[in-house]
Amino acid sequence: MRYFIKFAYNGKNYFGFQIQPDAISIQETLDKALSLLLKQKIEIVGAGRTDSGVHAKEMYAHFDYDTYLDASYWVKKMNSYLPKDIVIYDFIPVEKESHARFDATSRTYEYYIHTFKDVFNQEGSWYFSKELDIDIMNKACEILFQHIDFECFSKVNTDVHTFNCKVTQAYWIKKGNQLIFTIQADRFLRNMVRAIVGTMVNIGLGKITLSDFNEIILSKNRSKAGFSVPAHGLYLVQVDYPYIKKQ
Repeated sequence: MRYFIKFAYNGKNYFGFQIQPDAISIQETLDKALSLLLKQKIEIVGAGRTDSGVHAKEMYAHFDYDTYLDASYWVKKMNSYLPKDIVIYDFIPVEKESHARFDATSRTYEYYIHTFKDVFNQEGSWYFSKELDIDIMNKACEILFQHIDFECFSKVNTDVHTFNCKVTQAYWIKKGNQLIFTIQADRFLRNMVRAIVGTMVNIGLGKITLSDFNEIILSKNRSKAGFSVPAHGLYLVQVDYPYIKKQ
């Protein structure tokens, strides 16, 4: 049988989701926990891979197991065993051909910035005190919808076959001293969201124009885009599948 697990994690103490040869990852931690508790070698396949220090409020992965698993029992069992920065929400039986990565129709990220010093939120949001023009940053969001090739925001020397992504949502909101950037697309490139945010911060500071932003995307050149904002402000918040209903 094939199961999806729905889970979340604080990425502070991990070198990303994907297994690393000499560093602790979310995937390795879950593989070891599932293998030990289920008494069978388990290797999960994630919906994607988050970079070192990035968090996930909603993430999915699939694995195969021989027999029926009672979700309520195994959620409690796993959560009692896993470290405090990883939580399991559900075990979902799916069709044998279902795939956590390839079947995902969209992924949504949020990036958090706080503009006034916050001693209780410094590890989950990026502190940036300079004033930003949110209106023009939202106009920059509209430019994203006009493009599909986002090579300029991708890490160099990556192993992807295409830099095409279809962005379906992108916007900034302000809540008190916090700025939140939301972006949804069918797929994301490595470092893409952090590079977009860094470039938009430069727009909000008046360092580059909307026309510059459009030309940066057309250039397909990472060196022309802005800096990558710190990982600790970035969250994967939603992954959508045609056969999994949201509660």
